[in-house]
Amino acid sequence: MSFAGKYQLQTQENFEPFMRALGLPEEEIQKGKDLKSISEIEQDGKKFKVTVTTGSKVLKNEFTIGEESEIQLLNGEKTKAVVQLEGNNKLVTQVKGMKSVTEINGDIITHTMTMGDLTFKRVSKRI
Repeated sequence: MSFAGKYQLQTQENFEPFMRALGLPEEEIQKGKDLKSISEIEQDGKKFKVTVTTGSKVLKNEFTIGEESEIQLLNGEKTKAVVQLEGNNKLVTQVKGMKSVTEINGDIITHTMTMGDLTFKRVSKRI
């Protein structure tokens, strides 16, 4: 299944507590909590380019399934991670004690990040 497309954030759960746990400044959390981010995913076989634009903040990551890549986290920190494909519709990675799962079903992408007992869930729709 192709993940390629542009998606607009529809809902998010636990944004503020999750961002605080990541160490984001309160001012950034308050600015970002109501913004509807746009995610653009380009896919060429196992190669992915993901660009998430939230207001004036742009987060870009490129990775290849099964290969170690440098990934920029939501707090701006860069780290190494390996993204795996589970089934034909789930991208899964573990990074810095956090599990990230991105699942596509039709025109809906659900991105769930779990750190300890805290879960942050974003649902975006293809535009």
